[in-house]
Amino acid sequence: MVKAHISTPVSVAGRFRLVEVVSRETNRVCWYGEDTAVERPVLVTQVGLPDVPDGEEARRIVARVLHTCERMALLLPRRVAEVVDAVEESGTLWVVTRWIDGVPLSELLAQQGTLNYVRAARIGLELLDVLETAHGQGLAHGELSPAQVFVRDDGSLVVAGFGLAGATLAPRLAAPAYASPEQARDEPIGPATDLWTLGALLYTMVEGRPPFRDRGRPEATLKGVDRLPLRTPVRAGPLTQAVQGLLRKDAVERLPRPVVRAALVRVLDEETAATVPSPRLRGRRYAHGPGRRSRTVLAGTALAVVGVAVAVLAVTDRLPGGSDAPAAGPGPNPTPSATAPASPTPSPTSSAAPPSAPTEAAFRRYDSPEGFSVSLPEGWRPLSTDRVGDLAYRVVLGAKGDPRTLTVTYSERVGPDPVAVWRDVEPGLRQAGGYRRLGEIRSTTYRGREAAEMEWLADTGGTRVRTLGRGFLLGGGRGYSLRWTAPAADWDDPGNREGLATALRTFQEPSG
Repeated sequence: MVKAHISTPVSVAGRFRLVEVVSRETNRVCWYGEDTAVERPVLVTQVGLPDVPDGEEARRIVARVLHTCERMALLLPRRVAEVVDAVEESGTLWVVTRWIDGVPLSELLAQQGTLNYVRAARIGLELLDVLETAHGQGLAHGELSPAQVFVRDDGSLVVAGFGLAGATLAPRLAAPAYASPEQARDEPIGPATDLWTLGALLYTMVEGRPPFRDRGRPEATLKGVDRLPLRTPVRAGPLTQAVQGLLRKDAVERLPRPVVRAALVRVLDEETAATVPSPRLRGRRYAHGPGRRSRTVLAGTALAVVGVAVAVLAVTDRLPGGSDAPAAGPGPNPTPSATAPASPTPSPTSSAAPPSAPTEAAFRRYDSPEGFSVSLPEGWRPLSTDRVGDLAYRVVLGAKGDPRTLTVTYSERVGPDPVAVWRDVEPGLRQAGGYRRLGEIRSTTYRGREAAEMEWLADTGGTRVRTLGRGFLLGGGRGYSLRWTAPAADWDDPGNREGLATALRTFQEPSG
C-alpha cells in the first residue's frame, strides 16, 4: 500500500465547506466543516484511497460506507457517528457526518500526553460496548484509531469510521500504526482485528504512544506491526495483562471480549471500592466520567477475572440429523458442551511475554486414529468415540479422576454460517439441567477460518459445569468443534486455564 497524496478542495460535493483541521493521522484528515445547504456544522473525514477507483468501484465504496454506517447508527444511536453523505472525488474518499459534540481521542492525548489507567478503562469499556454490538451483527470496524473515537464531556463515546474496512483491496486505509498483524499480512479481518486495535488504543492512552510507531511509510509501519516484539507497557497498572493479551500477534490467542470486559470492569470496581466502600454485588453501578454517568455491569462478567487469558469460547458440534451424540466416561459428562482453548496471560509479577508452549512434563501429544492431534494433560486418553458412518464422529478425551474433558467433533454436514449452527444446537443444550448461556454467540476466526464461539453453564451429575466451545469451518460442509468442560467452581484454576489454552494452541486437524 502506498501513501496517497490528498488534495484539499474548498468544498466537497459542492455543498460541504471545509473550515479547519480537527485531527490528522497517516492518510486521514478530519475537518470541521459547514453544510451550506442547511447551515449546520459537520465533520468531514478525508481518506486517500491507494488506487483511484473507476466509476463502478467508487459507487460500491460509497454505498458500503453509507449502508454500514446507517445500520450501526440505528443500532447504537448517539454512539456511532451519523453519516450525512459520502463521495469519492479524484481518488479521495470524503465521509460527512453530523458534527460530534466531543473531542477526538487523538486530540485528548495530544493535550494530556497520557491518561491514567482508570480513565483508559472507562473509555475502553465504552468502546467494547460498541464493538460487541457490531460483532453481533457480523460487522468488524477494521479502521479504528484515536481519531475515530470521540469522547464527550460525560465520558460517553461516539465512534466513527464504520464501513471503511474492505472499501478497497488495501489492508488498511489509514492509521497503519493501529493495524492488526493480520491486516499487515493482508489476511481477512474479523472481531479479533478490532480487539487488537482496542488493545493498541488502551496502550496508547496509558503509555502516550502506540505499541508500534508510525514509520512514515504505511508498508514500513505494517511490517513493524507484524514482525517487531511488543514493548512492555510500564504505566498500565492493573490493565497490563489485558493489554498484553489483546496485543498477541496470533489472533487465535487474543483475549475474547468477555475476559476483556471483566478486566476493565475490575479496574473500575477496585477504584469504586477504594473511594466508596460498598459490598461487591452483582449489578453494581459504576460512575463514568465527569458527568457521573452510570452503567449496570452484567452479572455474567463476574465469572471472568483479569488474570484469565481464556482465548476462546466456542462453536458448534452438531452431528448430522440435529442430535448431539452422548459422551460417556468418568467425571461430569460434557453434555452438549463444547470446548475451546485459550491462552494464558503472564502472571502479575512477570513482565515477560506469555509462555509459548506447555512444559513437557505436564502435557503429552496425542495423535488420534481419526487423524487429528492435540497436546493433552498427562494421563488423558479417549474415553469414548461415537460415529455416524463416515459423516461425523465425536471423541471425548479425559482421565479417570479428572472431571475435565475435551470433546472433539468432526462433521461433513455443517452449514456455511458457524453462528447459525450454534443457534440450531442450543435448543438441545437447554435440555441439560440448569443450562444458561454466558454472553452472545460470537462470530470469530480460527487460524484464518470462519468460526464461532459460545460458553455456557449446566448441571451434570450433581456438578455445576462450565463449557467453552469453538467451532470452525474447513470448507465443503466440513467443520470441527472443540469443547472444554470443567467444574464451574474450578474454572479459574491455573491448571484448568493452562489445559484449555494448550488444547486450543496445539490442536491440528488431519492434513490433506
